[in-house]
Amino acid sequence: MMIFGNLFTALNLKGVNYCCLPVTERSNRGKMAAAASMMPYFAQQISSKNDLVPDWMGQEVSTGTTIMAVEYDGGVVIGADSRTTTGAYIANRVTDKLTPIHDRIFCCRSGSAADTQAIADVVTYQLGFHSIELDEPPLVETAANLFKASCYRYREELSAGILVAGWDRRKGGQVYCVPIGGMMVRQPVSIGGSGSSYIYGFMDSNYKPDLTKDQCLDLTAAALSLAMERDGSSGGVIRLASISEAGVERKVILGNQLPKYSTH
Repeated sequence: MMIFGNLFTALNLKGVNYCCLPVTERSNRGKMAAAASMMPYFAQQISSKNDLVPDWMGQEVSTGTTIMAVEYDGGVVIGADSRTTTGAYIANRVTDKLTPIHDRIFCCRSGSAADTQAIADVVTYQLGFHSIELDEPPLVETAANLFKASCYRYREELSAGILVAGWDRRKGGQVYCVPIGGMMVRQPVSIGGSGSSYIYGFMDSNYKPDLTKDQCLDLTAAALSLAMERDGSSGGVIRLASISEAGVERKVILGNQLPKYSTH
């Protein structure tokens, strides 16, 4: 029964009416969900009988993460590291944690990679239909509220911390924080993920209102570099994006180009 319960939850989360699926598709999805739900069990059983199987095989993929978003006059700057981990194993060094939701709306993802990707897919789907119905680009606040609704509804099952940032004609550049549990609050600057605990003091000392776009880019790059120096779950490259009325500009800072803060 647990397998079918998980399947119904997954399909409902994706906006799929299970009862409307063809029998063959229902059967295939049921088999896939059953197999996925049994993978941690099999990995645990194999690990207990074979010391050659690493412990990380039974753990979920996590974005680890340091994410950041800053408002400036006319837009927002967002940034994130690129390391994805499975336990102590680095599964991907160059993950893109800056996920487009609409033309001028992005989210920064931290927590479980599967959970955050699923939530982002759902919100992208819902926001697309909302934009078609209104025949105009959606509001950033609307996207943030959709994230809040999904994260709150499934707060017991999900591990997802989201920063929603973007630009719209009504309020300009905006940053909304949606932490685990489904709360939503607008902030001029917001940081999240495991690496954020290392840079709160840095942000308190260096962030000032009315920063320019270039100053926000420099501040974001410096903060992320500092977090990546100290946090074992953050690393790789830095991905940056600025979002304004003119569109989206993206930038990548490679590992050998990052500012260095350690003294050893």
